[in-house]
Amino acid sequence: MEQAVKIMKKKQFIKNEADKVLSKEMSDKMWKKATVRLDKILKKYESLPKGVHTHTDSFIFPSAAIYLTAKEFMTEEQAYAVIENASIIKTTALGEKLAKVLKLPFMKEFFLKMWGSMTKKQFGEDGGFKNRFYPPKKGEFRMDILACPYCRYFTELGCFELTKIFCDNDDRGYGNLPGLKFDRKGTLGKGAECCDFYLYKTR
Repeated sequence: MEQAVKIMKKKQFIKNEADKVLSKEMSDKMWKKATVRLDKILKKYESLPKGVHTHTDSFIFPSAAIYLTAKEFMTEEQAYAVIENASIIKTTALGEKLAKVLKLPFMKEFFLKMWGSMTKKQFGEDGGFKNRFYPPKKGEFRMDILACPYCRYFTELGCFELTKIFCDNDDRGYGNLPGLKFDRKGTLGKGAECCDFYLYKTR
């Protein structure tokens, strides 16, 4: 239970959205029940590889636990909005911070190189993904995700619909970067055959 409590403390930004829908008493009750649910999920999947745990324990499992529990206290639409609105606030803020950094000289080139190597490490096979990487070209990075742990585990937990929120997080995080363009045609979470990533310099 200790791990679940620790993870949930980092999700206060989601709790803030639940507090807008429920009374404090009911929101606190929902949160405690979601923590218990998260603990059970963590134990069920404790044998997953370390790289996969990076995504499941920090994002997938707590989001699923909160959403599934919230549906017992509010409508499904409200529960979905709690997760989505919290994600919008969080990822938009991160995107704005990244945009400020990229205004510095030579940061766009550095970011593309860093983003490429980071993506292969965190969003590669060790993280539970299956990828198609394209030959590197100057000023761009391109890959497709063919299998995704977000799709897999949200589906197994009975809340595949949450996958779309994390698909949209990419657009919020990378969609408004100065001097860079993030192009995407579709995602697995929205019914496409792959999640295509194409990030390139525009100037």
